Amino acid sequence: MTTPLDTIKKKRAEAINRILSKGYLSTKRVYVGMATCEIAAGSKDVMEVFESAIKKEGLTDVYLSQKGCAGRCNLEPTVEVVEEGKIPIKYGKVTREMARQIIDQHLKKGEAIKEWTIK
Repeated sequence: MTTPLDTIKKKRAEAINRILSKGYLSTKRVYVGMATCEIAAGSKDVMEVFESAIKKEGLTDVYLSQKGCAGRCNLEPTVEVVEEGKIPIKYGKVTREMARQIIDQHLKKGEAIKEWTIK
């Protein structure tokens, strides 16, 4: 017979697994601007590069999400990288090729690409 406590323990374990599988506790977070204007500027392509890298390269410590309008249309598409214990880095006018370099240099090696950052 299943007790109420057993049910609660099972639900808790399921919730923890969902949180972990979605990457909510990751040490690195990447936010790609996906407002309408950013999509028009190419952010869907940029998002695809990050999605592909996370799946294919096993970047399990990276949480990927969308963000809304930042009010900086002249800098779109934008990407923000937030790492635990560090100041967030915002990149502007990101292309597919730049996204690939952000993955290789910033996410994998921890080296921000300063010449692409938004101040």
